[in-house]
Amino acid sequence: MDVTYESAAGAPRTATPAPGSAPEPDDDAGPRRGRRRGRAPTGRVSWRKTLRRDGVLYLMALLPLIFLVIFRYMPMVGNVIAFRRFRPGGGIFGEEWVGLRYVELFINDPTFWHVFTNTAIIGGLTLTVTFPLPIVLALLLNEVRKTAFKRIVQSISYLPHFLSIVIVAGMTMQLLSLQGTVNQLVEVVGGEGIPFLQRPEWFRTIYVGTEVWQTVGWGTILYLAALTTVDSSLYEAARIDGANRWRQTWHVTLPGIRPTMVTLLILNIGTFLNVGFEKVLLLYTPLTYSTADVISTYLYRVGLVANNLSYAAAIGLFQACIGLVMVLSANFISRRVVGASLW
Repeated sequence: MDVTYESAAGAPRTATPAPGSAPEPDDDAGPRRGRRRGRAPTGRVSWRKTLRRDGVLYLMALLPLIFLVIFRYMPMVGNVIAFRRFRPGGGIFGEEWVGLRYVELFINDPTFWHVFTNTAIIGGLTLTVTFPLPIVLALLLNEVRKTAFKRIVQSISYLPHFLSIVIVAGMTMQLLSLQGTVNQLVEVVGGEGIPFLQRPEWFRTIYVGTEVWQTVGWGTILYLAALTTVDSSLYEAARIDGANRWRQTWHVTLPGIRPTMVTLLILNIGTFLNVGFEKVLLLYTPLTYSTADVISTYLYRVGLVANNLSYAAAIGLFQACIGLVMVLSANFISRRVVGASLW
């Protein structure tokens, strides 16, 4: 073993042991061998200690997992009746195998494709209008310096989210009826009352408008939380470079909240065809079926009213497959183009 020492002149030299002499013992060899044969490093905690320490957190997570298993995953087994003939009172998984018979039925059914078109149009309008508005509102609220005014605006915009769908539908009917507030204002300015809820061309506007009123304020919560994570030093650097408020928003704020935007966009695309069943069911009438009837209401009439559950299951499975494909496609495109994705 070479030994380094310092000479009288201060220069380091190396002394080589004589041939045949035993090497000097390494002071760290013993402890290192002991650590190899001994227990795991102190930084590693056993699962028993982790369970005792975080048992309450695991228990809190257990209930949602049980809920998902019982009400989300177990019902998937029932999709088998899309390929079997199911009769009320018979076996829970159908009585006989019919293959793709029900799939062929709805593919060749013009009513289904009309309903599918309505669903795609309403879902597209809802996504196009309601997705960017929470971002705009969050950016506006982020610029407000009066704390009291900001809280008032937030409270007013959040409140509709907590109203029941039945209450929202009832308010909409009262406002848009022939004797409602909207028609009274129309008559005051010299117009003629319009039966909004009986006109098919007005239904999509009414639906999207109520969705904006009910969901935009609540959607700003996540974006306001994301805005707090943007590094303030980036704004200072932008101001030094001469960027105004608009350029700071475009080049600093929006890129800072881009992961949140992409995540919510992918989740919204996944529910693209799941247009609100309750609101449509409460607002539409046979007079507005041409523009208001969507897949969820069509499944309700076919499956529960007409007792054709196998046919309804086939349509629902088709709808779920389209949603899955859209989520996977949006996630793939986002990862390649933007660099942010769900997984």
